[in-house]
Amino acid sequence: MFDYHVHSSFSADCPVPMEEMIEAAIQKGLTKICFTEHIDYDYPYEDFIFDFDKQQYTQKIKDMQQQYEGRIRIQKGVEIGVQPHILDQYKVLMDKETFDFIICSMHTVEKKGLHFGEFFENKTLEESYGIYYGELLYCVQNYKQFNILGHADLVKRYTKQHCDNPFHDELREIFKVIIPEGKGIELNTSGVRYGLSNGMPSDDILKLYKQSGGEIITLGSDAHKPDDIAFQFRESLQLLQSVGFDYITTFEEQRPEFHAISRLL
Repeated sequence: MFDYHVHSSFSADCPVPMEEMIEAAIQKGLTKICFTEHIDYDYPYEDFIFDFDKQQYTQKIKDMQQQYEGRIRIQKGVEIGVQPHILDQYKVLMDKETFDFIICSMHTVEKKGLHFGEFFENKTLEESYGIYYGELLYCVQNYKQFNILGHADLVKRYTKQHCDNPFHDELREIFKVIIPEGKGIELNTSGVRYGLSNGMPSDDILKLYKQSGGEIITLGSDAHKPDDIAFQFRESLQLLQSVGFDYITTFEEQRPEFHAISRLL
C-alpha cells in the first residue's frame, strides 16, 4: 500500500522527523510513501514560513532511501500552495528543482487564509465557495507543472455550515482542464480527522470526476504525525471501488503507475 501525502519537519506545520514517519509507515505495512512537504509562497500568516532548503531536503531523501532500502520505498514530492498572483514563482521553482510527485493545492484565496477564517468574512457561504473554485480554475488554466490536485474541496473544511450549492459546474470545468492533460486528483483522507463526514473531495465530487473521464487518483493521508499515516485507507479503497475506479495511482519521476485496487484490498 502507498501513502502519497506525507509531511515531516521540513514542513512548517509538522514537528516530526522524517525517520518517525517512515517507521510508522513500515509498521503499518506500507511499501511506498512520498513526502510532500509544503511550499506556500506569500502565505498570509507570518508565524508559518512554508518553504525549506531544497538541497538539504534532497539529501535527506537520499539518506532515507539508503537507510531504509529493502524495507520501504521513499520518494521526493512537494505540495505547492497556488494563488493566481504567484504562479510564475512556482514556474521558476520547477525549472530549478526535480520532484517525483507534485501536489497542487490552494490554501489561500484572495490573498487571505482559509485556516483562521479571514477569507470568509463579509461573504455568504456561496460567495466564498464561488471565489475559491474560480481561483482554482484560474490556477489550473495558467499553471501546468503538477501531477494532481490536492484536497480539491478544501474550502469545506473551514466552514461550519453546509452549502446547498455543490459547485459541480465549476468543478466540471476544472476537470475539463486537468483530465486531458494527464493530471488527476487525490482522495485526501484527512477530512474525517478534521470533522468532515468524508475525505476530500467528497463522494459526489469523486463521482463527478469519474463521470468526467478522470482515471488518475492518488490516496494520501496528509499525515503530520505518525499515527495518521494510512488513515482510513481500506475504507477509502472500498469507496473508490464503489464509485467505479479500478486503480489508484502512484508517481515516480512524475510518471504515473497504476495499481489495481482489487489487489490492495
